[in-house]
Amino acid sequence: MSSKAGGAKAARKQAGMRVVADNRRARFDYELLQNFEAGIELKGSEVKSLRVGHINLAEAYAAMKGAELFLFNSNVPEYREANRFNHEPKRPRKLLLHAKEIQRLAVGVLREGLTIVPIKMFFNPRGRVKVDIALAKGKKLVDKRETIKARDWNREKSRLLRES
Repeated sequence: MSSKAGGAKAARKQAGMRVVADNRRARFDYELLQNFEAGIELKGSEVKSLRVGHINLAEAYAAMKGAELFLFNSNVPEYREANRFNHEPKRPRKLLLHAKEIQRLAVGVLREGLTIVPIKMFFNPRGRVKVDIALAKGKKLVDKRETIKARDWNREKSRLLRES
């Protein structure tokens, strides 16, 4: 089992990082320019739901609200065992970053017309939930076709190399 994906997964496990959600669609729809690692403010039932692996980042985005950054439209389903102490599944969640990082993101969004998209959510080695976010520029249809063409060619190339 020396496949590339298995090796990367083993390396992440060894480092203590456990990925809960990966927004692969964001990599296809956007050109990622600059990445940031942010903490996130969660309730107890949300953390328990994340430990089970329940989250959807597909339609999520981050935006400024005053001088703070929030993650909107991320769906963390209710934790069944939390009964009346449960959380609202699609509530806005505050992202925790340094002031300079928030300022850099705000400039990118306001001046350059970029978007802030969540890339993945994971538990760091200390057990804290972190979110990888990125300043991103939307791809045009032509760019998406080029991405598909490059991916197909790489797949075909690796297939040909394996056969020979």
